[in-house]
Amino acid sequence: MWETRPVDLRLNLPRSVAAELEEVQRNDPEMLNRLVMYAVARRTIYEHLSERAAAREGPGLTEERSGS
Repeated sequence: MWETRPVDLRLNLPRSVAAELEEVQRNDPEMLNRLVMYAVARRTIYEHLSERAAAREGPGLTEERSGS
């Protein structure tokens, strides 16, 4: 996996979402940690697959699709 270190984040969220996250953080901080790690892993996989797909298509094909 990854080497980790703690980070303090400040986010502006809708009040209802913020309240739910604060409750989860109080009741089960490990679950919140797992949710964030899951989201980061999904984003990393998405970026990797997108880059691979773009590399396979090549620069000429992406320009044709965009209408250039």
